[in-house]
Amino acid sequence: MRNLELPGRSPVHAPHGMAATSHPLASQAALDMLKAGGNAMDGAIAAVAVQCVTEPGSTGIGGDCFCLYAPEGRDKVIGFNGSGRAPAAADIAYYRDQGITEFSRMSPHAVTVPGAIDGWTRLHADHGRMPLADVLAPAINYARHGYPLSSRVASDFEACTPLLRTDENAARIFLPGGKPPKVGEMHFQKELADTLEAISTHGRDAFYEGEIAQDMVDYLRSKGGLHSLQDFAATKGEYVTPITTDFRGYTVHECPPNGQGVIALLLLNMMSKLDVVDGPLTTDRLHLELEACRLAYRARNLYVADPAFADVPVEDILSEDYAQRLVDAIDMTRAQEPPADIPLTRHRDTVYLSVVDKDRNACSFINTLYMGWGSGLVAPKSGVVLQNRGHGFSLEPGHPNCIAGGKRPLHTIIPGMLTQKGRAVMPFGVMGGHYQAFGHMQFLTRMLDYGMDIQEAMDAPRTMVDPDDDAVEIEGTVPQDIQDALTARGHRLKAPERPIGGSQAIWINWEQGVLTGGSDPRKDGAAMGY
Repeated sequence: MRNLELPGRSPVHAPHGMAATSHPLASQAALDMLKAGGNAMDGAIAAVAVQCVTEPGSTGIGGDCFCLYAPEGRDKVIGFNGSGRAPAAADIAYYRDQGITEFSRMSPHAVTVPGAIDGWTRLHADHGRMPLADVLAPAINYARHGYPLSSRVASDFEACTPLLRTDENAARIFLPGGKPPKVGEMHFQKELADTLEAISTHGRDAFYEGEIAQDMVDYLRSKGGLHSLQDFAATKGEYVTPITTDFRGYTVHECPPNGQGVIALLLLNMMSKLDVVDGPLTTDRLHLELEACRLAYRARNLYVADPAFADVPVEDILSEDYAQRLVDAIDMTRAQEPPADIPLTRHRDTVYLSVVDKDRNACSFINTLYMGWGSGLVAPKSGVVLQNRGHGFSLEPGHPNCIAGGKRPLHTIIPGMLTQKGRAVMPFGVMGGHYQAFGHMQFLTRMLDYGMDIQEAMDAPRTMVDPDDDAVEIEGTVPQDIQDALTARGHRLKAPERPIGGSQAIWINWEQGVLTGGSDPRKDGAAMGY
């Protein structure tokens, strides 16, 4: 296996405020907001806006967002679903008549209406302190006057160059001079700067109505899309009640479907029923985790969808009985392939960030384009990179996740929040598409079962069952003897094309008044505090 060397780093400790993001300029922007009198929500939106500029392959204003927010660190966690919807005209009969059997990543039919800006502006209006223009100013500055490419971002540019060449607008903006910029080179997104400036002055309507919306709709329709100005004007996220489970004396909060947070909770329920074996990096432990992953993700594919269009049996998925029956189906001697369907008893790229302020408002925020550079389609005048979240819709009639007008697709992005004894103790999250639910389980169990600190739990080697081919992606830092033993049990191992996921988290020590942050070495980011 190819060895993915990960440098070690220490957790960051600070008393007043902290931000943990996957880009240093974003972490710095968040801290600047906190020091200027803003709160965790101001910091989170400032940071994610910067990331939409400085990590354009991972996220953008043409994508979606989800948020968990604990005002003053209380355990009454607020959830927000900022995921966009399919165009109202989307109908499975239309695609069938056109001979379309799946949505390619660059298809205009894979582009759902972006929900991020509606989410940012709603969350800012309800929970922020600083003027929106101040919150978005750092991102506007980097877009207009340039930002230097960091190492991982430059690698992402290089990897996605063939995709970027296929769209003339993407090529013009992201391949200046016909080639991707290199590490340390300055890059500019002046069209995006103008768009962000319009939003900072006129709010959400600047994005969902008028010239910017017209630019996106015209471009999508020129590619055969079904989008309309009415689809954009009608975009509206919603506050949601988080779903929870108890794990090792803590309460874990996730957003409910259409996201896969319910599967992260299911995996934790399964882990609760398993003995803690010798260590997190043993053959038995990794085998247990991988088999749990296969079974839990099979449940995800069977049941998780937009609850406004499908009956998503959240209570049944999170029942003790269901977790036990999944655990009972695990064979410790052999990998299942394919995984069995365990029926209920009925009664691909992203950025994640954590911010905590001096008042202990805690924000867990995630923003996505889905795959790298989303659809690869970029609106020509506004510079908006359009997501391809609709790539995850099914075209199978009757499937819970079958596309329909106004429907939200199954989402992989999931912010997390840990609480205990009436207080928030850790906003956390894991990037990496399908990996995220499994990643939440791996991160939390490494901390709470094996005593790793917040950074060690991120640094530890990762594995993941690829839901597309059932092979196990395994980082090269997993010892070879364990890889050989897993192969002997029937796991088909493969080296990941990129490091698996990324993560950020901030632990709140209420007794000492100290914040401790971690940032994943698989990205360029940093935890910073003051």
